[in-house]
Amino acid sequence: MSSLSAYSSSPVVRWRVALLASVLLVLLVAQGGTRAGAAPASAAGARSTGAATPDRPRYDVALRADADGSRWTGRQRVSFRNASDRPLREVYVRLWGNGVDGCGRPGGPSPVRVTGVRGGVAGRLSVGCTALRIALPKPLTRGERTAVSFDVSVTVPERNDRFGREGAFRFLGNALPVLAVRDATGWHLDPYVSTGESFYALAGDFRVALDHPSALKIPATGRTWTRTGEHGRSLTLSIAHRVRDFAWAAGPFRTAEETTPGGVRVRSFWAPGTSAEGVRLSREEGATAVDRFGEEFGRYPYGEIDLVMTSRFGGGMEYPGLVLLGTTDEGSAVVHEVAHQWWYGIVGNDEYRAPWLDESFAQYATARFYGWETGDCWSDVQWPSSRTALTSSMAYWAENPGDYHLIYSAGPCALADLERTLGADTMAGLLRQYARDHWYGVSTTADFKKAAQSVTDQDLSGFWKQHRIR
Repeated sequence: MSSLSAYSSSPVVRWRVALLASVLLVLLVAQGGTRAGAAPASAAGARSTGAATPDRPRYDVALRADADGSRWTGRQRVSFRNASDRPLREVYVRLWGNGVDGCGRPGGPSPVRVTGVRGGVAGRLSVGCTALRIALPKPLTRGERTAVSFDVSVTVPERNDRFGREGAFRFLGNALPVLAVRDATGWHLDPYVSTGESFYALAGDFRVALDHPSALKIPATGRTWTRTGEHGRSLTLSIAHRVRDFAWAAGPFRTAEETTPGGVRVRSFWAPGTSAEGVRLSREEGATAVDRFGEEFGRYPYGEIDLVMTSRFGGGMEYPGLVLLGTTDEGSAVVHEVAHQWWYGIVGNDEYRAPWLDESFAQYATARFYGWETGDCWSDVQWPSSRTALTSSMAYWAENPGDYHLIYSAGPCALADLERTLGADTMAGLLRQYARDHWYGVSTTADFKKAAQSVTDQDLSGFWKQHRIR
């Protein structure tokens, strides 16, 4: 999961205290908790044999909720283009909401079900019922566009999780089916992991209509509007451009709204009983962070961000334009989660194969925001084995969950060391340009190493080796 960071209302926090809090939150989540001007679009859809595809997806979704938001049913259509020279003969839809429960059991089916497929022929579910192959009627050549559609049924699980519930409140993170990615290495059909994320998606457009009882407030990805329907129901409409996923929540939230000096609409939703001081801190820091990171990495492009706060949610979890936050008197993970709007959301990465590219970068941004002292933090890093690397995949971290804290401790510390090696101004310029070069695209470790080397005459080979960036 995301946002296993430490946070504090104090502007200066000792690194070791922050590290300890990070480790504690990692353990909490692993045990059942749950992350300047507008930059130009990148060349994510470059025309080459290995180009990531299907690209430029557009999701049109209409769902209707039951009385308390526990079950949503409706129809989803997704259109897409083939960006690759290789013909596209099938697509895979990822049903990440089935990750914990897999294929279910008698009397307890998978939470997310897809039926009535049109525009292709559905195969059997695979990868623990998180992947559905849909064979296309004919091969899709480069530049061609087509669409598939299907009925969707989503039942929110009985657990407090990113796809789960807390009391009267429902969290629908990773509940909506999204397209898998095929690139030069083939289809990415990695397994779901509970500690961390497996997600890898290309930026696309979502138009989502959620029909629900009027008593339920609906924070959601994108710019949202709610209008009154009939018989005590309302319709929440959301439009989101160039995002990698869509999430929403539902419940009798209390709400507030403000616009930052930078022009971002911040909508806050919190459950009654959530710490008033924690809500205040989260709102204040969230609004400040979205403007601050916009200045550092490139202006936040989505216009709106929703903060969803409850008292018992474990840590935090990021989605485009929406973050889920466990909130106490000391605040929440809001700064780390807002940083993820850039590091994972805008500057994408394969979260299964290179989780450090979003988690370590978001934690580094958090450390800078709070002014944490990082001068000697590398001396505290302990590697459990010679094969452990900062750039290890989730396959390694899932097998060694006790080491996963290194993503949040060694990772930002390595970036802080890189800042000292390059100089603060050079590092700041590197990150701004790196974000511009991968805006709405996909980044890799090799891309970052190349970008860093390009801004200095120093040979960084020794730096990468010392910090286990492979």
